[in-house]
Amino acid sequence: MKAHDQYEFLINDNESLLPTPVGLLQIDQYDSHDDLKTDSVWFSLIVPTYNEGKNITALVRILTTLLDQVLLNNYELIVVDDDSPDLTWKIAQSLISDYPQLRVMRRQKERGLSTAVIRGWQAARGEILGVIDGDLQHPPEILLSLLTQMQQGADLAVASRHVSEGGVSNWSLTRRILSRGAQVLGLLLLPNVIGRVSDPMSGYFMVRRQTLIGKRLSPLGYKILIEVLGRGNIDKIAESGYVFRERKEGNSKVTWKQYIEYLHHLLRLRLSQGRVGRLKRSLKLPISQLIRFCLVGLSGVFVDMAIFYLLSDPNALGWGLTRSKIIAAEVAIINNFFWNDRWTFGYITASQRGWSLRLKRFLKFNIICLAGLILNVFILNFLFNVVGINRYLANFIAIGLVTIWNFWLNLKLSWRTTKIS
Repeated sequence: MKAHDQYEFLINDNESLLPTPVGLLQIDQYDSHDDLKTDSVWFSLIVPTYNEGKNITALVRILTTLLDQVLLNNYELIVVDDDSPDLTWKIAQSLISDYPQLRVMRRQKERGLSTAVIRGWQAARGEILGVIDGDLQHPPEILLSLLTQMQQGADLAVASRHVSEGGVSNWSLTRRILSRGAQVLGLLLLPNVIGRVSDPMSGYFMVRRQTLIGKRLSPLGYKILIEVLGRGNIDKIAESGYVFRERKEGNSKVTWKQYIEYLHHLLRLRLSQGRVGRLKRSLKLPISQLIRFCLVGLSGVFVDMAIFYLLSDPNALGWGLTRSKIIAAEVAIINNFFWNDRWTFGYITASQRGWSLRLKRFLKFNIICLAGLILNVFILNFLFNVVGINRYLANFIAIGLVTIWNFWLNLKLSWRTTKIS
């Protein structure tokens, strides 16, 4: 089926602008013999923009300089602008004569970053489809690493803030917590999707066109990668670390609306994945590692009890109950982290050496254990006070559930299992 049989085009009067696809958000096989299209290229990079007039000229110059070095005449750069009041599309259009690989689309009937990316992909001629922000917060040089991974056979190559050499520059503590909290929420609702990459919130990645052919896409908000992971036929995934830069020109577009849309998107994808039984199967808990985690946790109980006795017993130091418990719990956490890092997840940490990485894992482990403690208290009270289960049995059930919670979250966040190519 030819592309124009699938969706019609809104032809702009200005012939130098790309026609804007409308209709289904679905990627088709590129047909170079289609009368609406010209010769194919290997790589198509989409730059979705809105009020990026101050950044677009510099970005186009940097991107074309980089891509000309490795893909001369075998790529295209597509700026998809949502009819910006600052005329970003017009500024980009004025650059076409200097940058022959540049194409510009002005959308006047739709809004939104995710749909802009898909519309760009629909008009793209490439075998490999990519996306990068138009605000220079994504370092363009990481493109070369992502391109190498795609040339080596990856279906999806993601620029990640949460692997080695990654980071978020000067983010506030609140923004860091919101970002990680959103990831944890995603892991709970869509573990088999969100858990496949270290940075599911990334807006900087490349995907093989073939993995999306015929897929009906329905994104919400800014997080197009989640849609690609949830609906695409993605097999091999690679990641490259990058440091998210602070914006130099223009204003940030991140608002609370994006977090609401993200939650809505997760729920919609969760419902499309099937019944609750699929959620259970998608957890894919490695039993041998879970057993080791439980044995380490048991050793932590003895450490906790011994330290608590030495600190609080009147015949020993005789410290206060609360202070003794806090110190004992933290010593037990340190004990558990050490053995989990060396034994339970040693097969992962063998490739994640260095004190800085170990410290990051330790801090994540502490936070997750604290969340587990809060969850333990909640489950215990619910089972005892609401359900009416014996307090000791309720405590045993709560410990069991929280152990699985701690293991699974630590597996996904503290000790990453994503394969890095």
